Amino acid sequence: MQWSRKTGTKVPKGLCCLVYVLLTMCTATLYAAGFEDVEQKIREHVLSNGMKFIILERHDAPVFSGYIYVNVGSADEVYGNTGIAHVFEHMAFKGTTTLGTKGYDQEKAIMDKMDEVFDQLRAEWAEGNHADVEKLGELETEFKRLQEEASQYSDGEEYTKILEQEGAVGVNAGTSADWTAYFYSLPSNRIELWMALESERFIDPVMREFFKEKDVIKEERRMRTESSPIGRLIEELQGLAYLAHPYGHPIIGHMSDINTTTRAEALQFFKEYYTPGNMVAAIVGDVNADEVIQMAEKYFGRMPSRPNPSRVETAEPKQLGERRIKIVEQTQPFIAIAYHKPEVRHPDNAVFGAITDILASGRTSRLYKKLIRDEKVSISAGAFPGFPGDKYSNLFLFYSFPAQGHTNAKNEEMILAEIERLKTELVSEAELKKVKTLAKATQIRSLRSNSGLAGMLCSAEFLLGDWRELFKSLERIEKVTSEDIKRVANEYFVDANRSVGEIVTSTDDEAKEESK
Repeated sequence: MQWSRKTGTKVPKGLCCLVYVLLTMCTATLYAAGFEDVEQKIREHVLSNGMKFIILERHDAPVFSGYIYVNVGSADEVYGNTGIAHVFEHMAFKGTTTLGTKGYDQEKAIMDKMDEVFDQLRAEWAEGNHADVEKLGELETEFKRLQEEASQYSDGEEYTKILEQEGAVGVNAGTSADWTAYFYSLPSNRIELWMALESERFIDPVMREFFKEKDVIKEERRMRTESSPIGRLIEELQGLAYLAHPYGHPIIGHMSDINTTTRAEALQFFKEYYTPGNMVAAIVGDVNADEVIQMAEKYFGRMPSRPNPSRVETAEPKQLGERRIKIVEQTQPFIAIAYHKPEVRHPDNAVFGAITDILASGRTSRLYKKLIRDEKVSISAGAFPGFPGDKYSNLFLFYSFPAQGHTNAKNEEMILAEIERLKTELVSEAELKKVKTLAKATQIRSLRSNSGLAGMLCSAEFLLGDWRELFKSLERIEKVTSEDIKRVANEYFVDANRSVGEIVTSTDDEAKEESK
């Protein structure tokens, strides 16, 4: 799961279409080439400040994709500042002291005054029912006045406009529980522009339009969580399954924390986590590796070296019994079943991938055939590992939307029956072979585009410990046995390790009736 920032500026239609066509021409290369051949063509370069660059030349079309991955996500946040990783992701598009401003000295003076007023507002909010209503009104009026004054000196969209005027496609970013990523594609003769702009926003960020952007984020939360029954349930299920580990935090943050987060806190978060050694960049496409390295030294080499942040030390204690939560909504019923499982580096990770494909990948999967095709108790059912992240011990999540006239209870019963089959019966060699073939094809397809490959190289660097581990994934899939699947199902898919969340329309009466 991740939160993405979508830009709203218009793109020059002809140039955008040209870049898109060129990008699609690149998608067949990796499919035709072997993994070993691709791995051997990758160059790696580490700057003296610790930032790593991964470069792959692919000269199919005159375009490239750039991807910067920062090893920080919502799991690195603390209560009081949940959502701050996502807030800073938005801020990284707002420019620098020279980009996105119409007069930085005047703008800075106004922003400093806004900070002072906001600190007073926050202190008054903390008084709760004892807050001085008259003082609050005065502070809010002054704060709005300063916002309007600051807007005369700022252009928070200038960064994105420049890129898209130069032919950039897919200018975006995303925040997950584990990472924050920035990515887009450009014509290959714009590689130095990418280097200049990307380095600048991580050397000289300005928390411009901070409070305005927080309003955008709060609206995202209202739309995706507070106004979405599924969103509310999943957030509740996360908190239910995790009592200690920060995977229990919502990625977008709690509304009260978003409300009270300050510019100073966002800047401190940047200084702590956006260190060169905590960042990796991948450049894939029509580039010259030697030139990329020279430019990386010139532009990103300016980033000051700082100590890398400490990693999360809190471990989720072993769950001792099933946990359940039920939300009553006037909407479609829904059920989610979650089991704790190990992190992505665990030797059994490939086994969980095989289980996902057996139970939930496509129309030949067991859940589809049983719940949807044969019994018709569900309109959509599936499963996926790695929720809400992969870096630490996480959840294997099953879900189903009951068909009309059927209940969560019946769907849960059938999902558990399919899990029980894995625990008591060995998967046939034919089914296992089909799953391995599907997994290989999916893996290869996911790496066919420049952007997809750049993203997965960056992800593997931090999640798996080395980008080279990406090319060993097929070996791990091939080694999975039917005995492994049975063993893992029996070890992790047990009652005491389970958390269940469901949306019901009224009472349990219907569920009890159908389950008889």
